[in-house]
Amino acid sequence: MDGDGADEKKKHAYSLWGVPPKDVRIRLKKLTDGLRSEFGGPEFQPHVTVVGAVHLTEQDAISRFNSACEGLKPYTAAVDRVTLRVLLLHPTAEVVEAGSHCGGHFGYKRSTPYMPHLSLLYGDLSDKEKEKVQEKAMELDDSISNLSFEISSLELWKTDTEDKSLESWEKISEFNLSHN
Repeated sequence: MDGDGADEKKKHAYSLWGVPPKDVRIRLKKLTDGLRSEFGGPEFQPHVTVVGAVHLTEQDAISRFNSACEGLKPYTAAVDRVTLRVLLLHPTAEVVEAGSHCGGHFGYKRSTPYMPHLSLLYGDLSDKEKEKVQEKAMELDDSISNLSFEISSLELWKTDTEDKSLESWEKISEFNLSHN
């Protein structure tokens, strides 16, 4: 028996991300790069977490991703406030509904209410360092708390939550949402 068949059945952690438009990604990347240069941490693509890590086979994850995306239209996300390492987004009806809709397709069971956010920095930091991250974020981009953007693209990522370097994280699929 060859290993290929067994690998198809192997489960990995998959996450669904809402992707900001290119101009917003560039702005966010500049901000996250500035924070990483001072506080360290791995590099990652700017994204809004729509569904956190769910363990599935790749085939199942892709199928669920496509199914979730088919019924979703582009939606607006706006920053509510800058916190210790994330931009918290306003939990508007359309943002929360997108999370619920996609979470339902992935069989994702939330232990707490959906907290839409965009991470600025990953890594192990002390509480004091986290406060400094918040201050530095506002210093690097003083209008970031007014940011609003459309999410018109979703991406499926393989996200091994044990890999703190994030080097194993891999984009598996993307889907452009349609207004129709």
